[in-house]
Amino acid sequence: MGHTMKYLSRAAAAALLLLLAACATQPPATAPDTVTGSPWARASQGSSVHPWTHQAFPGKTPTEFRYARIDGRDAIAVKAQSSASMLRHDVRIEPHDLGRVRFSWKVPGLIADADMALRDKDDAPVRVVLVFEGDRSKLSAKDAALSELARVLTGEELPYATLMYVWCNQREPGSVIRSPRTDRIRKLVVESGPRRLNHWLEYERDIRADYERVFGEAPGALVGVGIMTDSDNTRSEAQAWYGPVKLVR
Repeated sequence: MGHTMKYLSRAAAAALLLLLAACATQPPATAPDTVTGSPWARASQGSSVHPWTHQAFPGKTPTEFRYARIDGRDAIAVKAQSSASMLRHDVRIEPHDLGRVRFSWKVPGLIADADMALRDKDDAPVRVVLVFEGDRSKLSAKDAALSELARVLTGEELPYATLMYVWCNQREPGSVIRSPRTDRIRKLVVESGPRRLNHWLEYERDIRADYERVFGEAPGALVGVGIMTDSDNTRSEAQAWYGPVKLVR
């Protein structure tokens, strides 16, 4: 117990910052009316009975999410103004059933000062987020302490592992960025630089292969999917459109 408390005391300040920066969250609220029941939500929900919800973060201004029909596509229009929040969908797919994830996005501009490897610049115009269960006994002492503190303060543990597909300003596609706040959040760059701005870009990723490459172990059950556009750290604005996010078994 003394050993654990030592890590808790050392991690307390960092954990509070972590909680305010989106690793632990407030209870999900109903998604905006323009999202719930929209063609985008139905296409993205698949066979799951769980609806999409709007996940706010403590101390953060929420990002705006709304359904839009753009370029002949069903989309979610997202606008961040020094804000951060997530549109989230709970699922349950066991490891042996993991397949692929298909998603698309259109980004009109990058966030000039963003750098996802730095705590005070960790913003992105688009993120597709996958959340996994796992063997929590493998967590480092620091991450276990952060998770326990998050549970005490919010009633919800930090996810065992979070994989994000992101658009980075400079790093090449295939690069892996570890969160400056916790090793259990890792970002896989799938798009880089301004060359393909203002175009709809389509992706299909092998979930298991990407997880194993990024985390170096086999995945646990996939328990959550989300989209996130954030500009809170750089105090800037960001806009994007997301096509449906589909899990293909």
